[in-house]
Amino acid sequence: MPLTKTFSFHRADDVARGLNEFLERESAEAIERSGMFTVAFSGGSLPSLASRYLRDNTRIDFSRWYVFFADERCVSHTDPLSNYRLVREELLEPLNGRIPENQIIAINESLVHSPKDAAHDYYLQIGTVFGEHKFPVFDCILLGIGPDGHTCSLFPNRPQIEAKTEWVTYIEDSPKEPPHRITLTLPVLNHARAAVFVATGAAKSKTVREIVDDRDDSKPASHVALSKGTVYWFLDLAAAKDLSINKPVEFKL
Repeated sequence: MPLTKTFSFHRADDVARGLNEFLERESAEAIERSGMFTVAFSGGSLPSLASRYLRDNTRIDFSRWYVFFADERCVSHTDPLSNYRLVREELLEPLNGRIPENQIIAINESLVHSPKDAAHDYYLQIGTVFGEHKFPVFDCILLGIGPDGHTCSLFPNRPQIEAKTEWVTYIEDSPKEPPHRITLTLPVLNHARAAVFVATGAAKSKTVREIVDDRDDSKPASHVALSKGTVYWFLDLAAAKDLSINKPVEFKL
């Protein structure tokens, strides 16, 4: 039975504090285990929330971090829709080079015109860090959810959710702008040591309940069930209000 742990906090700012403590712990354990910490970011509001206290944390050895992207829009790195741009502005620039540039694994800008080629190139880039394995094992993948239950760029009733052997797949008709994207696949998500869903606000509460309590199979996020790791939920009380357990349970080091 896949392991799931849910943490709920009074406010979104408290979620940010909890994420900071959680990532501090996960980073230290990973560096002790393997000498590095591999983390993948989704986009949306997640980079801002996750970075709010993380970027000022002097207890983390960011020089050992390898930063990836759980999904990415096929746009330039300066485009407002770029997940890389969000992470750069919210975390990388404030850290002022503490994460070496060659340890930030971003989409190849020269390939954004071809999602298929961009996805294959990103697969090759991941392989330079993880080596030849059936699937890479990320230390932590940070995930959001959409109202339709999508996570990364894995949308309901789309073929990308059925990928079984690929590490990275591509989309040319995303229901959300922009239409061209690349994304990690479910097998990669499910081989991670930790997958962390982050959701805040009452608008997410119904979707959170459908995934966490109801295990609604029509929601792609419901299929994130790690083979050996743990799925974590970091929620504020507004997002957790429809769960069977909705009282504050805060993560503490």
